[in-house]
Amino acid sequence: MSLPSTPRVARVEGIPYRLPLRGTLAWGAHSQLSAAEHVLVRVTLDDGTVGVAEATPRPTIYGETPGSVLAILRHLEPAIKGLGIDDEARLNRARGSVANNHTARGALDMALWDARARARGQTLFDTLLGPNTRVRVSFILGIAPPAEMLAEAERVVGAGVRCLKVKVGRDHARDLALIGELRRTFGDAVELYADSNETLTKETAPDALTAMRDAGLTCVEEPLPVRELKARAELHARDLLPIVADDSCFTPADLARELEFDTFDILNVKTARNGFTDGLQMLAEAARHGKRGMVGSQASTGLGTLHAALLSTRPEVTEPCELSFVLKLEDDLLGTPITFRDGWLDVPALRDHALDPAQVDRYRM
Repeated sequence: MSLPSTPRVARVEGIPYRLPLRGTLAWGAHSQLSAAEHVLVRVTLDDGTVGVAEATPRPTIYGETPGSVLAILRHLEPAIKGLGIDDEARLNRARGSVANNHTARGALDMALWDARARARGQTLFDTLLGPNTRVRVSFILGIAPPAEMLAEAERVVGAGVRCLKVKVGRDHARDLALIGELRRTFGDAVELYADSNETLTKETAPDALTAMRDAGLTCVEEPLPVRELKARAELHARDLLPIVADDSCFTPADLARELEFDTFDILNVKTARNGFTDGLQMLAEAARHGKRGMVGSQASTGLGTLHAALLSTRPEVTEPCELSFVLKLEDDLLGTPITFRDGWLDVPALRDHALDPAQVDRYRM
């Protein structure tokens, strides 16, 4: 009697969709976002099994658009079609046969993981859920007029968030005033850290980090431009405030460089660009070098949040994770909302959360 054959990839497709935000998310020197224009990546196997994931293209960060994600999926499909879902080595080689295209390749990786688990009669919760099943969450507070930022902070804290990642960098004095107001409003009940998005200079960064530390912030993400490697290493060596690596660590190769030059304290891995394969590898490698770990959001909607939450349960993740961006959405593709309690997300409670086909049809572009 012959054994059942391994299911093989039959189709790779993308469905673009648009979800409106509550207001605008602004960051860095010029970037802003008023809607989540993402792509639902779907991998279908020849036994009918379907795996899904969310691609979150960001033109100002990765140079990707929904159109480019669809194009790269079409480009990669011939190399992936016909491969066994368990042949992870060949699937990863095919997925890695193109450069850049981070969110397209990351979402494809997660959709393949999802299809693989389902073909075995499991789910990603069976294959990826780690030991830290309750995860501290943070909310990304974008740049806006101070009154709007305070109002949004109060709204998300009321929804169960206890850590705010404050986007800074356009006006240092204004940033410090806002941070002071946040501290007066919430006291020590809410943790604060900053994301400079590479907006400081090597001349201004030392004083800025010192002021952030004195204001009670716990860390700062990417204070200097990624290209200024020497300056970033020198700033980290001054030990003014823990530094989070994000834009400097898109890939495992980037991480190897940053570890060699010792530029950071905390690694921000994003399933949106790394998928599960590289995300797991990068968290483990950073931990081997004594670095702390967090899982970030690329303005992920509900499906992307489920995947990021699973990676957040890994033992290498020690910091609050950006899992509450769903509070910025006016609606979602999931049939059940994601909720937070006293600063935490109960990840196993998300096991039955799934896409609502009617919502996918409603918001597809």
